[in-house]
Amino acid sequence: MTLSVEVHQNEYLPNGAREMHAVLTVTSEGGRALAPPTDKGVVLVVDTSGSMENPGTKIRAARNAAARAISLLPDGTMFALVAGNHEAQVVYPPDSKMLARADSATRANAIASTRRLRGEGGTAISTWLDCARALLEPQPGAIRLAYLLTDGKNESERPEKLAAAIVKAAGVFQCDARGVGTDWVVTELRKISSALLGHLDIISGPEEMEQDFQMFMDRAIGKDIADVVLRVWNPKGASLRFLRQAAPTIEDLTQKGIPAPPLASDFPTGAWAGKETRDYHLCVEVPLGEVGDEKLAARVSLLVGDEVVSQGLVRAIWTDDLARSTRINRRVAAYTGQAEMAQDIEEGVAAYKAGDNETARLRLGRAVRQAAAAGNEATLRLLRSVVDIEDQATGTVKLRPGAGKLPWMQLETRSHRTVPVGRASSPPDVRGGD
Repeated sequence: MTLSVEVHQNEYLPNGAREMHAVLTVTSEGGRALAPPTDKGVVLVVDTSGSMENPGTKIRAARNAAARAISLLPDGTMFALVAGNHEAQVVYPPDSKMLARADSATRANAIASTRRLRGEGGTAISTWLDCARALLEPQPGAIRLAYLLTDGKNESERPEKLAAAIVKAAGVFQCDARGVGTDWVVTELRKISSALLGHLDIISGPEEMEQDFQMFMDRAIGKDIADVVLRVWNPKGASLRFLRQAAPTIEDLTQKGIPAPPLASDFPTGAWAGKETRDYHLCVEVPLGEVGDEKLAARVSLLVGDEVVSQGLVRAIWTDDLARSTRINRRVAAYTGQAEMAQDIEEGVAAYKAGDNETARLRLGRAVRQAAAAGNEATLRLLRSVVDIEDQATGTVKLRPGAGKLPWMQLETRSHRTVPVGRASSPPDVRGGD
């Protein structure tokens, strides 16, 4: 397996400009292994609060889904099943202080243990994260993944306790978060998935649980490299404005940087599969140059352990040639628009919740226009579930009366998904403008 980084930018800046944007495309491909085979540790965390019995189809579906996921574990995978309500309990393995190794016997015993999942008590998600951390922390060299399923709010503890548990878990394991139904809080689970480099999604009903558990397990099994780091070095006088993952989902990484002296910061990207591509949007402020000057704005490196496996350079060249300086790189333009779309959706949903329908209409209308421009059909479908689109090009919409809570939560949950800008489909840079 190999990892590579490719830089996409318009290197030219107009006289007096200091802000340079670039899209970094990181690709993993099959081939020679970058490191010896890595252990995998997987912890399934299932909500067993009282609400999971209302209706009882939820807890029954969770039992079946957990059993199905466990059946898919390859031999040798380390794993555990955790039940979470106002406290966390390791359901399997019997020795609750360490992970089990998957084989025919442990899989069968773990599947049998899913029958003990019963709904009762409250919801204290910090205890669930602390339990997963205690199980996974003793395996520092492994690919460490968790799947957290809940149907409710974190109502049995103070918010700062959950915040502290998230901080402790960051860097120890990655965590996908799933909300079932409509009685959970999107922002609450997004804090978990974002800080722990996981994915957030909504499960509309119990009948969808098994498929989602299976999809998680497929992704977990496919991970080959643990803890890939994206290092950004800036020369003296230059500073990083922001770094965010731009595809397949938007995640702001700016505050996740770990100083790597001199003049660099390391940004964790988590584990990678054998064939995967992610795009990152980098913005750097460079010292002012004169027309004709060329400066290095950033050097970007990919690290696996202490080994640099690929590098790319971000340059800045000042020019008084308007044709050069006003060209906007296709990828930069596309991801800037999709980031604005995600923000408009978040603001539109928040306005709708607050009863400000006019602001909601305007923000979601703008999101419609941006989604259409990006060719983001998945987001357009979500938007159509809450607005009637009168003119897609201008973003003229009306809120749909009686849309129900579920479509609004699906839109909010999936607002950060983007359409990757592929190399083959990307036209040349285009002339700037609004």
